[in-house]
Amino acid sequence: MLEITPTLSIPDDELVERFVRSGGPGGQNVNKVSTAVELRFDIAGSTALPAEVKARLLARRDRRITAEGVLVLSAQRFRTQDRNREDARARLAALVAAATVAPKKRVATKPTKGSKERRLGAKRERASVKRQRSASAWDRE
Repeated sequence: MLEITPTLSIPDDELVERFVRSGGPGGQNVNKVSTAVELRFDIAGSTALPAEVKARLLARRDRRITAEGVLVLSAQRFRTQDRNREDARARLAALVAAATVAPKKRVATKPTKGSKERRLGAKRERASVKRQRSASAWDRE
């Protein structure tokens, strides 16, 4: 079980882990050993997540989420399979935990009378500067 919060956890059978070869420097070890982890989690088909958490996760415009609603995380920061596996699971837990918090509703506000007057005054001032730049009658002679 991958624990997200004290009340929410994802069972291991909903996570699909695949071990692949890592890229980057490392010589013969990188070419021989599959230490990188590709963790897949089907958000849309998950039974462990509440509907609102699923909706928030799927609404994210994240390139790691496929069109079918599968989140794909790849971890290859570390040299060992276990550390990369833990890293991928920790990142998934952090992502899901962030989606459990409902965003605050935006309270609509109006600009104050003073801010409107300041804005219009600045516009008038700018217009007069531009007007003064134009060719005056004494410049044309």
